[in-house]
Amino acid sequence: MLQHPPIQNPFRPGAGQRPVYLAGRTHEQDQFRKMLRQDPIAQNAIITGLRGVGKTVLLEELKPLAQSQGWLWTGNDLSESISLTEERLARRIVVDLSALLSPMLIKQEQLPAFGFQSPPSTMQRPIDFHDLWNIYEKTAGLTIDKLKAVLISVWGLIDSAKLSNGVVFAYDEAQNMADHAQHNEYPLSLLIDLFSSLQRSTPCRYLLVLTGLPTLYPKLNEARTYTERMFHIMHLKRLSDDESREAIAEPIRITNSPLTFSGAAIDTIVKMSAGYPYFIQFLGKEVFDAWIGKIHNGEAASVPVGELLEKLDQDFFAARWARATDRQQAFMKVTATLENCEEEFSIQEIVIASKKWLKKPFSASHANQILLDLADKGLVFRTRRGGYSFAVPLMSRFIERQGWSGVDLQGGIK
Repeated sequence: MLQHPPIQNPFRPGAGQRPVYLAGRTHEQDQFRKMLRQDPIAQNAIITGLRGVGKTVLLEELKPLAQSQGWLWTGNDLSESISLTEERLARRIVVDLSALLSPMLIKQEQLPAFGFQSPPSTMQRPIDFHDLWNIYEKTAGLTIDKLKAVLISVWGLIDSAKLSNGVVFAYDEAQNMADHAQHNEYPLSLLIDLFSSLQRSTPCRYLLVLTGLPTLYPKLNEARTYTERMFHIMHLKRLSDDESREAIAEPIRITNSPLTFSGAAIDTIVKMSAGYPYFIQFLGKEVFDAWIGKIHNGEAASVPVGELLEKLDQDFFAARWARATDRQQAFMKVTATLENCEEEFSIQEIVIASKKWLKKPFSASHANQILLDLADKGLVFRTRRGGYSFAVPLMSRFIERQGWSGVDLQGGIK
């Protein structure tokens, strides 16, 4: 009996996993194209937004775009360990640069003669990390002076070989970067100063692209106030309803899947995801798998909303929620009652709401301390305007589903 091949699921949830079809983000790609045409380079890019909004996916989408315009591309994730010292950051940059250049640039070395009569010979080999790090170590001065010497030397090689129109240095998870004044280490300031100096006073065509959570830009601005002029910010928000529908329907069409979603199913996913790309991929995958199972069992296909929410809660929210103490959870439950809880809220709004809901409401100073603690745990972040927002998308919906169990409420409230 001929067996049909299994139906492939076209949805790809996962950190930085590129979807089959990237919906929206055309405006950001157009902005990046303009940045590649800068002469001289005066602005760099920051891609920021909540988790699950598609920052890493967009960054990966910009890479072939830059390469098609004659630019080279290098970069990596910036871990907290890299941010501990200036030299660790310097080594990260030199490693990334050497990995990019080794397939393209050749160095000639003169070999010693064998015997008195033998003429010296030459050997060709790719330029490697040690060649670049040798420039770094032989340059006098501070870490920034050493790094500048390496990057200026490299640009001379790239330019003379006509290899590219420039080099994009793209670093993800840049919110992990920080200065450490107590240890006299300033890797974040070093990164900003390095590219600012190269772009301002040398012919090097280096473009810096940083991707990170909304805490990134305040960190940069705190380290160097001139970052407002140095960076163009692309703040990624939710997809529109039409873009969300595209993100659901197009992967199915592109992969020629024999299974398709009904309009009602698509509308349900759009509503549940609220336009966040990660949730669209997560829910799309789960619904697709559920429909395959129902069809194989001869059942009518439907969207199992309750089961999806339970799985989403366990896979995405539960571990983050568990970081908070009971009192902090009560605080977030009060915050989730605010009309603007998924946007931006203030300490005063939470204090007022807590008087409505709790027998023991929060004072302004207590609320401020809890918000600082929640920020350290990655559950909220402070906005540029001095307010606060949840750092996890749709966190308020998850909190509402937890109910008020264990919270000492005002009389009459259930």
